[in-house]
Amino acid sequence: MSVERPTEFFDAYLFDLDATIFLGDELLPGAARLVTELRRRGIPVRFLSNNATRAPSQYADKLTRLGLPTDVADIANTVATMTGWLLANHPGEVVFPIAEQPLVDALREAGIAISEDPGEIDVVVASYDRGFDYRKLQIAFDAIWFHERAILVATNPDRFCPFPGGRGEPDCAAIVAAIEACTGTKCVQTVGKPDPSMVTQALRGLDVDPARCLMVGDRLSTDIQMAVRAGMPSALTLTGDSDLDDVAAAAEADRPTWVLRRIDHLVPAAVWAELGWGDDSSD
Repeated sequence: MSVERPTEFFDAYLFDLDATIFLGDELLPGAARLVTELRRRGIPVRFLSNNATRAPSQYADKLTRLGLPTDVADIANTVATMTGWLLANHPGEVVFPIAEQPLVDALREAGIAISEDPGEIDVVVASYDRGFDYRKLQIAFDAIWFHERAILVATNPDRFCPFPGGRGEPDCAAIVAAIEACTGTKCVQTVGKPDPSMVTQALRGLDVDPARCLMVGDRLSTDIQMAVRAGMPSALTLTGDSDLDDVAAAAEADRPTWVLRRIDHLVPAAVWAELGWGDDSSD
């Protein structure tokens, strides 16, 4: 691990979104000019998110609105990852999604059968769901515990989603915990970060060796751990969940390659000087 910036550019960059590129409805300092400079150099940039409350198109629209024009093909999030995983691993099975509309819509569009009848549910999908209630918990409980037929899977392992001002909302891990507590079962698969399947999805169509691709994010447990599992170098930004104390407490093998106070410090120092950049910019 180094607190110094990288000395070279990589062949591709994967960026977490929440608390890495933006926080709420504002880009974080340095994000705009960093991404713009990488694109100017022809370096592929992809954006990743464990948040399944938005479709990839919604994230592309948000980045574009914030000043970073982005194609939907540049977004990889758990809506697409979970849909692809179910099609590949449980074709023809019936799913009960505890999720918000973007994931439900994506499952339907993919031809995946959805039901709230516990007697016919094969897979309970837990996700970030601000409409989670006792009724949904009961359906999951009956499908898994009473009928003993359904398995539990999850879109992501995040405990909370960060908000501006240091606030946040309970995320998927809270819903998984509720289902596990009452059924006595365990979640058998989580498809979002840190699972390396997110890397595979993000790099699809790019002839890039993961060892030459940099993963950038704010969480040791998801962003950096995914990079470790995928054999990728990584950079932790100190703009979100994890801080220097967390890094110091982590096992050496689980630490990021670099720790950055500003995301645009990914630009090598020599290039930074050529560009005339300073740390006082909010771009």
